[in-house]
Amino acid sequence: MRTKDLITDLWNAGPNALLIVGVVNFLIGAILAFVGLVELRRFAAEIYVTNLVGIACAREISAIMTAIIMAGRTGGAYAARISTMLGNEEIDALKVFGIPISGYILLPAILSLSLMMPLLYLYGTLIGIFGGFVVSMSMMDVSPMGYWMSTVNGVELREFAFGFVKAFFFGSFIALAACRVGLMAGRSAADVGIAATRAVVIGIVGIIAMDAVFAVMANALGI
Repeated sequence: MRTKDLITDLWNAGPNALLIVGVVNFLIGAILAFVGLVELRRFAAEIYVTNLVGIACAREISAIMTAIIMAGRTGGAYAARISTMLGNEEIDALKVFGIPISGYILLPAILSLSLMMPLLYLYGTLIGIFGGFVVSMSMMDVSPMGYWMSTVNGVELREFAFGFVKAFFFGSFIALAACRVGLMAGRSAADVGIAATRAVVIGIVGIIAMDAVFAVMANALGI
């Protein structure tokens, strides 16, 4: 594996995705806060919206939404790139020259997404909590410091650790599935679009299925 290829894939899978990940998670956090405030206000328990937004983002929502974004953005790009190289006979040329595909194409892509996904999850979680904070400040009679203190006291570190681990597995699955779909694609121009679509669908369905497995495991382990 060339260091240049890894750095390029790290940049594409990480910093280049910050804007879309931030926007989506901000809106999700804002929506959670709005819906939570409307419902909790009936029971005079508005302050618990901090726990709702914090725990939901840290444990489930941010990891899933970030993974879905990366499946559509990066996973589809991986599958399209590899299937295009396959159609242009670039893969065959690499094999003729004795250059291993695993080290030249696959490993940088898989490593970059696996390493960047947990970091993007943490970033998305903080942005989601901030989105809830913005909405709450416009609808609640509480000081900004009180909101953040309630969030810190209500959201345990294990919630972030659990989401961090899930994000790593989500990223690895997306990259592996996308690369596999790209390598199994046909050689025509239409097959490139089919491969990209298939990679996105497999990635999203697999993420949701994996999250269900994690939920069962967390319940069994008492996390």
